[in-house]
Amino acid sequence: MRETERRLFLSPAEYVDSDHPSIYDHARALTAEISDPIDKVRALYRAVRDEIRYDPYVDYTNLETFRASSVLKAGAGYCVGKAALFAALCRVSGLPARIGLADVRNHLSTGRLLELIGTDIFAFHGYAEVFLETRWLKVSPTFNLSLCSKLGVSALEFDGAGDALLQPYDDAGRDFMEYLVEHGSFFDVPAKYLMAEMALLYPVLCRPGGWRDRDMEAEANPPAR
Repeated sequence: MRETERRLFLSPAEYVDSDHPSIYDHARALTAEISDPIDKVRALYRAVRDEIRYDPYVDYTNLETFRASSVLKAGAGYCVGKAALFAALCRVSGLPARIGLADVRNHLSTGRLLELIGTDIFAFHGYAEVFLETRWLKVSPTFNLSLCSKLGVSALEFDGAGDALLQPYDDAGRDFMEYLVEHGSFFDVPAKYLMAEMALLYPVLCRPGGWRDRDMEAEANPPAR
């Protein structure tokens, strides 16, 4: 990686706001006793995956939904917000990181969520990319451990040696997630673009204020074996 590129992907951004005091403090608390870069990334990954609850019922009309520090404060977020938080924690820890976006087919969701979306294709799924040693690795800290258990799928692990994207199969061997279209990598979350696109694609889901009366984890039940 060129030094100019490294500096870029270590720099704070509007939504990957790695210069926010809460991001700095949280990253230091998580990695204070860790010196190895791979171990740092794994610690940050597990924290974002499990300590930040996955919530697809957030307010997609609010730009704070996409901002790392706001997701950390809320303790919950959807895939893009969680990816922004992971990238911000990586950057402040000296690990170059950026945002990736892709369309995915989700074969395992809840009926209430699919009813709002109207399809099993989730556009602009957010993940992060972190540069370790000599290459970029794709990392998706989206689904927390307790939600995975209720959905009947193993939590996605990240070993620091290869990509960690969403699982293709559940624990029973059935289709779980499928990547359909890659939209590329970004220095920052293109939040205003995502806000507009989500409103066009999922108008029922994207109501002002979100769906605060709904909780995916409460709705989730393991599939019948």
